[in-house]
Amino acid sequence: MTNLEELVQEINRFEAIISEWDESQRCVAVGLKRAIEALHKAALTNLIKSLKQESISALRHAVADELVYAVLLYHELVKPPQTPLIQRIQTALEEVRPGLKSHNGDVELVAIKPPDTVEVRLIGTCSSCPASTLTLSHGVEQAIKNHCPEITKVVAVNDTHQVTSSNSSFISPFSPQETATWVKVTTIDQIPESGILTGEIGNNLLILYRQGVNVNCYRNACPHLASPLDMGKLNNGIITCSGHGFQYNLATGECLTTPDISLHSYPVQIKGDKVFVKLLKYSI
Repeated sequence: MTNLEELVQEINRFEAIISEWDESQRCVAVGLKRAIEALHKAALTNLIKSLKQESISALRHAVADELVYAVLLYHELVKPPQTPLIQRIQTALEEVRPGLKSHNGDVELVAIKPPDTVEVRLIGTCSSCPASTLTLSHGVEQAIKNHCPEITKVVAVNDTHQVTSSNSSFISPFSPQETATWVKVTTIDQIPESGILTGEIGNNLLILYRQGVNVNCYRNACPHLASPLDMGKLNNGIITCSGHGFQYNLATGECLTTPDISLHSYPVQIKGDKVFVKLLKYSI
């Protein structure tokens, strides 16, 4: 029996010959090809309808044949093979894991509930963070929907012991716990008026904001997923994180996107034109 590869090679050979003909000859050949294809597609469509009514198992058996499947696929009478749903979901979760892990969190697939729902579990810091809803919608949910258009609902299912009281306040993972000391980091004139200046002291990544003689200093990391704040857009003292659009008032450190989250701030002292920031001794 002639196999699929030999048939395709034969078709390619004739197409190569026709490509050397002049335009009028090619138009005749293409017209004939289209007419034959239309006839075959109409006949195959009727055949499929009859097989569906008589025996769906016989139709499936026929489509399992390589040659039959190739012809039906050519005529768009069957759908091309698709990566399994669970594999596409896992690919989506792998995309967002680096960002979650940078914030001591993670996500795992809990269940697929046909036809359109996926349940996931936020793990670690992400499970109790007040920003978990936005983490889900802006990160996990969007990634899954990008890879799996048939999924319209992504639900976070957390274990009872992971849920924190709504009255508890959010504590940034960057909060210092050790003895701190004052360190000169810059001078006032190096910080743009109503602008920012970034710096690195030891393993401290800092962002400084100035309004006149008032200077505020924060950890250069969004409390959501630790994206660098200086990569975001600054407008009238409001900085928008480039990662997922969280907005912060640099005069106060307050998050304008979700309650109970704020930038981790460092105490600042101005002596003459010098700017001192109180930093942890072990991290200087």
